[in-house]
Amino acid sequence: MTGQVPDSLIPYDEIVQEALRAVVGRVLGSVAATQALPGAHHFYITFKTHAPGVEIPQRLIERFPDEMTIVLQHRFWDLKVDDEKFSVGLSFNQVPAILNIPFSAITGFHDPAVNFELRFQAQDVPEGPEPHEEAENDGPTIKPADDGSNVVSVDFKRKK
Repeated sequence: MTGQVPDSLIPYDEIVQEALRAVVGRVLGSVAATQALPGAHHFYITFKTHAPGVEIPQRLIERFPDEMTIVLQHRFWDLKVDDEKFSVGLSFNQVPAILNIPFSAITGFHDPAVNFELRFQAQDVPEGPEPHEEAENDGPTIKPADDGSNVVSVDFKRKK
């Protein structure tokens, strides 16, 4: 007995990530139904700007060539959610924009009100994101706590 774990022929990591992205979809879907966030809840959503299906203004792609974080808190409109993606209206430096973001492009979801966080591996993009600036869509900036509570991180590594 060598003690090595064989490579799985079942893509568990992909299945789990898809299920956790569905959590984001369900949360956003409930907010879309009322177009309002309950209580103090608000969301930081990080996504790959060049992922397939992402539709954002060119000026935002130029400013955030790899990854971007948006905040859904006070000023957003027309939040629409389906099984594959969501779209939302946000203002960046007083200029309104509609963003269409597939769930497969999301790399992070954080609700600081309850310190809940999900992290995802990027899909269909090279590994190793480049450093980027935080998004500056209109609204207050709240830094998440670093204590790690209520954080779910999915990072499957296969032993070879």
